[in-house]
Parts: sequence; structure tokens; C-alpha cells
Amino acid sequence: MNTEVTNILVVGIGGQGVMTAADILATTALSLGYDVKKTEVAGMAQRGGVVTSHVRFGPKVYSPAIKPGDADLMLAFEPAEALRWCSHLKDEGQAMVNTFAQEPPVVSIGLFDYPENPIGKIREMGVNLHDLDAGTAAIELGDRRLINSIMLGAISDQLPFPAEQLEENLLNRFRHKGEEIVALNQKAFDLGRKAYA
Repeated sequence: MNTEVTNILVVGIGGQGVMTAADILATTALSLGYDVKKTEVAGMAQRGGVVTSHVRFGPKVYSPAIKPGDADLMLAFEPAEALRWCSHLKDEGQAMVNTFAQEPPVVSIGLFDYPENPIGKIREMGVNLHDLDAGTAAIELGDRRLINSIMLGAISDQLPFPAEQLEENLLNRFRHKGEEIVALNQKAFDLGRKAYA
């Protein structure tokens, strides 16, 4: 077992499955005997507000919060949110970012401006960035809610536990919804994993 604490920051906006993805990561780490702490902040999540979740696991974890500069991995379901949270990454940390932009209500009602070219700005910062258009892929699979399964697949080989363990916990999460939903999430996970590879 890894002796280090792994810090994963999951960010996005309501309806993208941020909290579900964080739950699946935490459940997988817990099932493998890690001590796990998780915290989340949801700003009007049901209406597309910003959502963040901190997942920390290791032999012993004392606090659920990831401090700026401590995240090993940022899983970002929305590019502007990725840009906003880059300061939480370690110098050697990785960002896995969905390039499909989805403006939160604070932008559509005119309270904030959506940043121009957030992916380009992240690259300019020198972040170890991996990006994929999980939004379009999810729509092509028939359900935009599959973004989280695609993104989990994309990071599955970058975690300190087997990708198959994460996949199993993901699929178990949806078994009560029937085999068709399980098969769809399996396809989404595989698509994300291949996209990273």
C-alpha cells in the first residue's frame, strides 16, 4: 500500500456528476483499506452552480480539506472551473480536464464573465494537463450525465490502485438501475480510459 496520502480535487458544476465521481473514488479507496476523508461544497448544485469535492486517502488522513498546492490530481468536469482551481495542484500534480464548456448561472445572468480560452490559460501556467471532450462523447453515447464515468475512466490508470477496482465500484453504483445503464457506464469508462492512453 502507498504510504503517502493521495489528494484528489474534483470540480465542476451541478448536474455533471462531481459528487458521484468523488463518492466512487472514496468508496474504492475505502474498499482497499485506505483511511478516507471527503468533503464537498455545492453552490446551487441542482441549478448548475459550482461544485467541488476533496477526496483524500492514505494510511492515515486527519483532515478532509486539500490545501492550495497539495492536490496530486484535479479531475475537472468544466474548463473554467479547472482554471479556477489550478492553484490547488502540486507542482508535479496532474489535471484531467473536460474541454466541453458549460457556463454556470452566475455567467448566464451576467454576474461573472466566462474566461476566454481557459484550456489555453491552464497550458500557459505550465500545468501537467490532459484534456478530452467528455461532454461531446457523453452526448454521443446518449446521456450527458455519462461525463463522470468518462472522466473516471480517463484517470483510472493514474491512481494508486487498480483501474479495475475503480471500474467495479463505478458499475456497482448503477446496478440498481438495470443492466442497460451498467453497460452504458462501462462503455463510457472504457472510452475515457482509451482516450487517456
